[in-house]
Amino acid sequence: MTTLFYDGTFEGLLTVIFEIYDRKLSVVRLFKGQQQAGAMFGEKLDVITNEVYATRVLKGLRKKLSPNGVQRLYIAHMAEMDNEENNLVGFIRYVFDSAQNIEDDYGNRYVIRLSEIIRMMRREKHRMEAFVRFQKLKDDTYYASVEPDFNVLPLLIRHFKSRYADQKWMIYDLKRSYGIYYNGHDTQFITLDFATVANPGDVISAYTEDESIYQHLWKSYFHSVNIPMRKNTKLHVRHIPKRYWKHLTEKI
Repeated sequence: MTTLFYDGTFEGLLTVIFEIYDRKLSVVRLFKGQQQAGAMFGEKLDVITNEVYATRVLKGLRKKLSPNGVQRLYIAHMAEMDNEENNLVGFIRYVFDSAQNIEDDYGNRYVIRLSEIIRMMRREKHRMEAFVRFQKLKDDTYYASVEPDFNVLPLLIRHFKSRYADQKWMIYDLKRSYGIYYNGHDTQFITLDFATVANPGDVISAYTEDESIYQHLWKSYFHSVNIPMRKNTKLHVRHIPKRYWKHLTEKI
């Protein structure tokens, strides 16, 4: 067995595929990060991301898969789910080793797993679109902090850019320490320095004067429409898991 280490990027994953075929490797295991000293047997190899190699592999994938199939593979990798690299490698190798398109071959475990990851990503994306709560800051930017299970932030751009096209807004992923910022025309990925802030999710010091009024009105509405006699906690948690509550205005 050959143990491979890569930098965690999609280009790095494609470079790994190039190395596997170029070196004619059969049984491999992939890890994210640099090589660590340990008791693993067999050859160990650090794969350095190579854009030329990655481009060649991507070109090959585009010949074997539909545009949607390539996009699904990218989204699955973007999920950044622990210990899923080897399933993605298995999927890509199955693509190249098959004579026909394998996107609908649900008898293959790698195809099934990719579909499961995509399903989880879509579910998390829809929840983020439903549960994001913006707070108006003093510079008229609408700010929201989130902590999604998976790295879905790039998938939210189209929805929020369309919905809030005439406003400046920022959605920040506290778990992954980056965000997306829309200036009214274009979006860009950003990072913020929260070194002097005790709680990055709490930006109350930067609220506009009327933000607290809006929040109070929203909380009042939420409580007024609540009917205690019809309370169903299990159903409520199923629709809005507790991990989202701390970012919901009506729950604070």
